[in-house]
Amino acid sequence: MSVAIEAFYIFDDQICLLEHVYNGRPPTAKDLLPRLREQTPRPAVLHLPNLNPPTNAYTVLHGGLSLVCTSSKDAPPQAVIDFLYRVVDIFEDFLGSPLISTKIEENYEVVAQLLVEMCDGGIICNTEGNALREQVEVASNLGKLFAQVGLPGSSPSVAPTTLAASLKAASSTANGPAIPWRKSNVRHTSNELYVDLVESLSVIYAPSGRPISARAHGSILFTAKISGVPDLLMTLSAPGGTSASQSAGLARTMQLPSFHPSVRLNRWRDAPGELSFVPPDGKFMLASYETDLMPSPLNADEPPLRSERIFLPVVPELRTNLGRNGADFEARVALNNSFPGAPPPQKPGPSTRAGSVTTPFSFGSAAGANSSAPTLEAVMISIPFPDNVRSVTELKPSRGEATFNQFSNVVEWRIPTKDGFSVSGLATLNGTVTGPLGSDGDDGTEIMSQTLSEYYDDASLGVHGQGAELNGNGNSTEKARRVPNVRGLMPQSIAASFAVKGWLASGIKVSSLVVDTKRSKGLGDGVKPYKGVKYLTISKSGVERRLD
Repeated sequence: MSVAIEAFYIFDDQICLLEHVYNGRPPTAKDLLPRLREQTPRPAVLHLPNLNPPTNAYTVLHGGLSLVCTSSKDAPPQAVIDFLYRVVDIFEDFLGSPLISTKIEENYEVVAQLLVEMCDGGIICNTEGNALREQVEVASNLGKLFAQVGLPGSSPSVAPTTLAASLKAASSTANGPAIPWRKSNVRHTSNELYVDLVESLSVIYAPSGRPISARAHGSILFTAKISGVPDLLMTLSAPGGTSASQSAGLARTMQLPSFHPSVRLNRWRDAPGELSFVPPDGKFMLASYETDLMPSPLNADEPPLRSERIFLPVVPELRTNLGRNGADFEARVALNNSFPGAPPPQKPGPSTRAGSVTTPFSFGSAAGANSSAPTLEAVMISIPFPDNVRSVTELKPSRGEATFNQFSNVVEWRIPTKDGFSVSGLATLNGTVTGPLGSDGDDGTEIMSQTLSEYYDDASLGVHGQGAELNGNGNSTEKARRVPNVRGLMPQSIAASFAVKGWLASGIKVSSLVVDTKRSKGLGDGVKPYKGVKYLTISKSGVERRLD
């Protein structure tokens, strides 16, 4: 399905830096900018019915710039937004990073060529940077200097290399690049291939402690620094497969996959887990996926077995309305650095050298036997409080340091994990919540009684007087009245952030990465590229426990 747009704009604060019309009757920048300012905050997709004709505006903010596409017809919003992000990446590739207004103004001829090549009459057609470099001529600083003094930049007597480059570009443009996503005549002194599998966790626990949602969003990042046109085959594996069908576990684990255009989809359909592709030069995203980590459906009557439960290295828990006045809380965090299927962390011996280098990740070769265990890092617990909380005092963590941010009303508790062998266990944090001034009593005697009650009883303070009654549990009815007021000051959730190197929640692994020498071109005889793989799991407040 082709995606069509009518115009492209770049706004910088109060002015329009660029207006490029493809087709139709799009609104002018003068008519469009005031209507975009009215929306605060500005949505990514905005319908403007007051324009003639009614128009949809798609916006991406990058630094101080606003990149906008308009269309009077319905278009897939995600496709247009993705196109705008690709425009940002390509502009930074050609003009340099960061993308600022002065670079656009000084290189308008390059920007105009890029916009024409990326959209053919408004239809998005080419967003590959390597293919655009074959078609867009970028003037060098020397050529600009020649143009300023009145000399032709492509004159053979002045700049023969520029003429050769222009002739080569014209020839490439006429024939078209053989592989749109890869440069021609790529050369590297050292041939290297790197794979990075990164997963982001999103787990929500109910007040009962049962997970109600658990998903992992994964990305396979690839870095190719290899000469010629290599043809690669990467094989993935996941737990749950059988000896007869290794791809069964991967097909169940790797859900909703999305691939780079270089991946041969027919090969993946015939054999899930096998990625056959010719990589672009440099860094790119090879694939992305999602994984459902729920061990059993929510409507299941029986709890999951012990072997089917979700393993998380950090599991938070929160208890509120504790203490004599109900103003105390306790956070508990269960830490587990023993990852399934991985060797346990060991205490470094006295012979370990500070400058030694190990090989923590490999492709299942002999080096995998010496691989180090996964490491848990950057553990931070966040506890948000209501806006009417004045402060959180008496923070007493059993490990690490805890602080209260009065601007965001969040308690941040950092737990150290330098000694991996001693991380596992239970960490606790206790604190007291203080409400706004005068919230506990009209004359402040209630606040004073809460402070002095640690040293004197209620009768000697004379706060409750002889009218204080006892309920069925033997507690003062005045205290029972205060607890509901304090309950509104208690946090309702707790979230954990952490990172784990060498472990993925889904269990997906790279089994092998092979260079097909028969189908590859220009690699050279006997060249064996260096290959490496890394696994990383990240949770940015992704593991959350809710109380309501």
